[in-house]
Amino acid sequence: MVNLKLKQHLFFDFDDTLWDFEKNSAIVLKDLFAEFELETKLKTDFNTFHQQYKTVNQVLWSQYYKKQIDKTYLRNHRFNEAFKLFNYDNYHENLVVTEQYLIRSPKGTLLKENCVEVLDYLHQKYHLHIITNGFKEVQDIKLNGSGIKKYFKNVIISEEHQLTKPDKKIFRLAEEFTSTKNQHCVMIGDSLESDIQGASNAGWEAIYFSESGAKDFAGHQIKNLMELKSIF
Repeated sequence: MVNLKLKQHLFFDFDDTLWDFEKNSAIVLKDLFAEFELETKLKTDFNTFHQQYKTVNQVLWSQYYKKQIDKTYLRNHRFNEAFKLFNYDNYHENLVVTEQYLIRSPKGTLLKENCVEVLDYLHQKYHLHIITNGFKEVQDIKLNGSGIKKYFKNVIISEEHQLTKPDKKIFRLAEEFTSTKNQHCVMIGDSLESDIQGASNAGWEAIYFSESGAKDFAGHQIKNLMELKSIF
């Protein structure tokens, strides 16, 4: 197996790799669920709704990556698509919930366990960068609020370049920005499709971050960011 210690540039995904999207999002969603009295309207509890919403959101994001839908469609339909699963169709309320979610969720500051300690260690030895498929106005708020932007030389946000992972072009762009070549790069992320497969297709090494683990994945894999200290 390749000696990753010899690499020079480490590229991180942001959401659910460094910034704890799951926890930050859940806090806001739970508040909105109560404020809009969705338990009564949907006739279900928050946990059930949350699971269904995450499934809908994941499908729409996958369609966005494949350029089957645009940013506006993703944002303006995901809540109502989740509502419909509970026989509740209210597009206007969906837009109001969406607006509040977009205002509140980026302000979350919860990071993945050991995130700061690991970044503090790695940035002394390697050039650190971010490649994220998120939207610029949201990711800027998250990065600044979480206090970790200082560790990264480059933050490549897909929306600014009309490219999304796993498109090989965004990895080529990252090489241009950092004046390096694919053999010097490692991608670290939580998405097998966007981060790992995308990086592999670009000739990069990749480390899959999955807190639950993936038995069917044979490549480099970690369950906690702290493991990066022993890899690098």
